[in-house]
Amino acid sequence: MTERMSMVKALNSGLRLAMERDPQVLVMGEDVGRLGGVFRVTEGLQKDFGEGRVMDTPLAESGIVGTAIGLTFRGFRPVIEIQFDGFVYPAYDQIVSQVAKLHFRSRGHVRMPLVIRIPFGGGIGAVEHHSESPEGQFALTAGLKVVSCADPHDAYWMIQQAIASDDPVVFMEPKRRYWESGDVDTGSAALPLWSSRVVRAGSDATLIAYGPMVKTCLDSAEAAREDGLDLEVIDLRTLSPLDLEPVFESVRRTGHAIVVHEAARTLGLGAEIAARVTEECFYSLESPVHRVTGYDLPYPPSRVEHDFLPGLDRILDAVDHARGLRG
Repeated sequence: MTERMSMVKALNSGLRLAMERDPQVLVMGEDVGRLGGVFRVTEGLQKDFGEGRVMDTPLAESGIVGTAIGLTFRGFRPVIEIQFDGFVYPAYDQIVSQVAKLHFRSRGHVRMPLVIRIPFGGGIGAVEHHSESPEGQFALTAGLKVVSCADPHDAYWMIQQAIASDDPVVFMEPKRRYWESGDVDTGSAALPLWSSRVVRAGSDATLIAYGPMVKTCLDSAEAAREDGLDLEVIDLRTLSPLDLEPVFESVRRTGHAIVVHEAARTLGLGAEIAARVTEECFYSLESPVHRVTGYDLPYPPSRVEHDFLPGLDRILDAVDHARGLRG
């Protein structure tokens, strides 16, 4: 069955199904209950499942994560919401020092079935601390799984898969895509959670992205078609572990790779992907791997954020440079 819905609705539906299946699934966070979350992702859940399973918490991210860790020890599967990306840092120590390491530290005896939902990225005209891209800081932490949905269909399935995982999952949600609608096939077999996928086939260059930048790359590919270029677009979906086999296969065909993300360029995920592609596809590459990213600056005021964020023109410029069409 296919239904048209926004990403917010898809996430809400996925959360609802997970809670119906397993009474040990809990939802926690600031304003997730009566308000339904600032983006309304959890709207209606407290009404239907009660305050004992959908809990409004104090404004204390470290406390939210710490409480969730304790709940996992008692057999619960908490899903916590960090209200905005820039608010996660008070809980950073809990996440990287406890959540990420308890399974290893206990020699496998302790499981950590915890999902940490983080709306991330810019493009919504928000104030300071509301448009960050911290995904790389979690992806480099051993013991954490990090994923990012790019459309409503993946949002619906990936949130359910993340909740079912016995490993801790940092679930990055592209907030600027929350209100965009798409077809969700609720009856299909979902892709494995830790896998990337080709979302647009092409032959002239490979665009590699995740989260909010997937749609931007698809728009760039459509624009490039008018100039006779056929661009392939790959949605990484999983940032840790990276599933790069589809990327390698694509680059071996196209000879060109362009990685796109909102996070800063230096030590961003694009650097790791560029290194891995170069190692695996060196003799197939016709040009160096290019990166189109945010700048190495604090996120700017909203009135100039579109000059900061990767856009269609910057992506197509990188494609032209890679193909040697510009000096």
